[in-house]
Amino acid sequence: MYERGFKRSATLALFLGPAVIGAAIFLIGPILASLVLAFSHWDLLTPATFAGLSNFRTMLNDPEFWAALRHTLTFIVGYVPPVMVLGFLLAVALNSRIPGRGLLRAVYFLPVVTSWVAVGLVWKWLLNPEYGLINSMLTHLGVEGPAWLFDPRFAMVAVILTSLWKDVGFVMTILIAGLQGIPPEYREAAAIDGASPFQVQRFLTLPLLMPAIFFALTISLINSFQVFDQVYVMTAGGPAGSTTVLIQQIVKNAFSYSQMGYAAAMSWVLFVLVFVTSFVISRLRGRWAV
Repeated sequence: MYERGFKRSATLALFLGPAVIGAAIFLIGPILASLVLAFSHWDLLTPATFAGLSNFRTMLNDPEFWAALRHTLTFIVGYVPPVMVLGFLLAVALNSRIPGRGLLRAVYFLPVVTSWVAVGLVWKWLLNPEYGLINSMLTHLGVEGPAWLFDPRFAMVAVILTSLWKDVGFVMTILIAGLQGIPPEYREAAAIDGASPFQVQRFLTLPLLMPAIFFALTISLINSFQVFDQVYVMTAGGPAGSTTVLIQQIVKNAFSYSQMGYAAAMSWVLFVLVFVTSFVISRLRGRWAV
């Protein structure tokens, strides 16, 4: 009996060992190292020195940090509600029996698997104020298009619109999976009882879809806090710093200013924000999800 248990443990260790070792070296190790660095000063050249809470005190008085946090929150507010609403509407539409729905699902999901570098470069061209396709179309409609990525008032709007175009297919796919998990007999029974299509969606579909909605909402919020790729490719944080977000500020402090400790402190503040947001969403899910 003991020999059999030992062989089983040895077999599990043999198969799980590489994954555990890899996670320890490339995941757990860097996380712990960043926590130590958050309380240190290190410029990549000289040995790190203990700094206590100095990095966090500096952060409280750093206008660039607060500007980056404000821009990140602006992106979240402008991105998350529309992507959830549009994803839900598309999911409901493409879950019904319409011609070519399989093709339409693929078309809407295709941007999700496309590289952000490619998407950013294409939309950077589309939004060019001089020869971009979008402003050309607006001109034909008699509307003077804005400078988009070159105007601090519209740069974040352009980033949000591009992000919506790319990510709405992800939310749609998650919600379609949730809709297909709802037995059709429920809708048929509601229709027999005289419920209108709106009432079916409001009082039947939405409550049963809450687990999928909260999952998509959580993933969208986490990704929004970590927004970086589209900003880096499309605006590089400009113009005039109007689209500089938290991740970009972390990268700048770490690799441009060689303030690794300060960048690590910012990373942990971002982690706390994501953790608290995810925790609140999980609590709300426990109350509202069926």
